[in-house]
Amino acid sequence: MSPTSLFRRTGRRLLAAGLAACLALGVAAAPAFALDDAQRKEFESVIRDYLLKNPEVIQEAIGELQKRQQVAADEQRKQAIVKLKPQIFDSPHGVVIGNPKGDVTLVEFFDYNCGYCKRSLPDLVKLIENDPKLKVVLKEFPVLGPGSVEAAQVAVGVKLVAPEKYFAFHQALLGGRGQANRARALEAVTEAGIDRAAVEKAMASPEVNATLQESMQIADALGIDGTPSYITGDAVIIGAVGHEQLKGAIDSVRSCGKAAC
Repeated sequence: MSPTSLFRRTGRRLLAAGLAACLALGVAAAPAFALDDAQRKEFESVIRDYLLKNPEVIQEAIGELQKRQQVAADEQRKQAIVKLKPQIFDSPHGVVIGNPKGDVTLVEFFDYNCGYCKRSLPDLVKLIENDPKLKVVLKEFPVLGPGSVEAAQVAVGVKLVAPEKYFAFHQALLGGRGQANRARALEAVTEAGIDRAAVEKAMASPEVNATLQESMQIADALGIDGTPSYITGDAVIIGAVGHEQLKGAIDSVRSCGKAAC
């Protein structure tokens, strides 16, 4: 059957709709048979006419493409979580608050200069206070400039010197006003009742760079590029989603092992 006959038998509108969707989805739209110049021009003309008359097809196709890309990204993240599970949930570089032996773990990647992280801090506190079986792991993820890196370095020093006071320091710095940097972080050290000189000395430890590098490597593998970002069960949760969504994900993990049952 010739390409021209195929056009007539199948129907121009149906074929054009399919081709338009293929083009919008980034799929090769060329048919399996060869076209001469005249047939190719007819092919292109049909597609162009259909798209001009039905531009919503492009929007629908792009929406479908985005859904497929999201599904693929989620699956890739799930595989990465399985592969990196020890580093994500049980690394000695992480800071554990809540119940260290909890039945569900929530991991947060944060930056001390992240406004959304500041707004989300009460959500985290509420989760810990209301869920005695929850383990929380905090990951330093300083992505908002040199000041963030400095603050994270101080935070790791706090973890090395006084891990039991880390969360008090964390709340003092993240809950405070102004730009977070070395100076502001060291003020928070004093506010939390921690030996400042000991922290400054600890900041020279190789543990500081190792901690930050591990967070960056995990984030890169999971496609995390902003804060706050969370991991629980088999899922990455991006953004300041609020207490109820985080609690729902935790409840789902506790129920079926997944962030969404």
